[in-house]
Amino acid sequence: MAGLSDSQLQFFNENGYLVIPDYLTPEQISSLISETNSLLSSFDLSTHPLTQFTTGDDAQNPEKPHVGDDYFLTSGDKVRFFFEPDAITTDPSSGKATLARSKETAVNKIGHALHALSEPFEAVTLSERNAGIARSLGFRDPRVLQSMVILKQPGIGGAVPPHRDSEFLYTDAPSAVGWWVALQDAGVGNATLGMYKGSHRKRSGGISRRFVRRVNKDGEACGTEFVANEGAKFPVGLEVEEDDREGEVEVLDVKAGSLVLIHGNVLHKSQKNTGDKSRFAYTFHVIEGAEGWEYDERNWLQPPESGEGFSKLYK
Repeated sequence: MAGLSDSQLQFFNENGYLVIPDYLTPEQISSLISETNSLLSSFDLSTHPLTQFTTGDDAQNPEKPHVGDDYFLTSGDKVRFFFEPDAITTDPSSGKATLARSKETAVNKIGHALHALSEPFEAVTLSERNAGIARSLGFRDPRVLQSMVILKQPGIGGAVPPHRDSEFLYTDAPSAVGWWVALQDAGVGNATLGMYKGSHRKRSGGISRRFVRRVNKDGEACGTEFVANEGAKFPVGLEVEEDDREGEVEVLDVKAGSLVLIHGNVLHKSQKNTGDKSRFAYTFHVIEGAEGWEYDERNWLQPPESGEGFSKLYK
């Protein structure tokens, strides 16, 4: 199928993002929301470690680490559930954590292999349409990874501070592109995206840090951390401007069914959900799997031990 038009590709290259309306049909949106609700209602809470999703970049809580337990680190080829921190209460005497609301309204994220383990999500991910978009972006061997539903629940859906996706899914040289699909409307006050226009082309837009597995003295993974990036900081062929400013923030108004393509180096964030409606979004990432781009063992998310690694987008 055809990929991006010349004007769409030009906008993406200049600004670091692109909104494509009506990417999903109403029937596809309904299917994905139904699948999401089914996953939420059917998972077993009794055996869940109550792992929370946090970014580790919260300026108000700088000492709060990013999630990094075994439940998180081994989720790359599974479907697992991560809770909103504000949905959990801790008994001060016993230290026991419990949910302050129903599990269906307490989950922040479902991930990270929906595209491989859920038929409805696979159908909208490993598609000829997405292959066409990847060809337009210049991918030689695009690989899909880190597919997840982000559920910003009313009132408690936390903000995600400014970040660059290639910090979390680093290849040398950087190559990540995010596919972010609104399953419900995302506007001002309802946890929409804020994009720093053109920040991927600024000198300050290089990938200066990486989110990696922290290891103990025996070489075993024992959490996650940010470390300085010693490899390439910009994608191959990207023309970098000397301008060091982050760029103007564009707060998006994204209608359900729209796709937002997000360059791996562009600085972006999402708002807190202060409204009375949920904001569901499905997102996955694509990296270059061709020879010459290295995805190493330090990255927090590792490919399945069996098979050919991350999912191929080109058939």
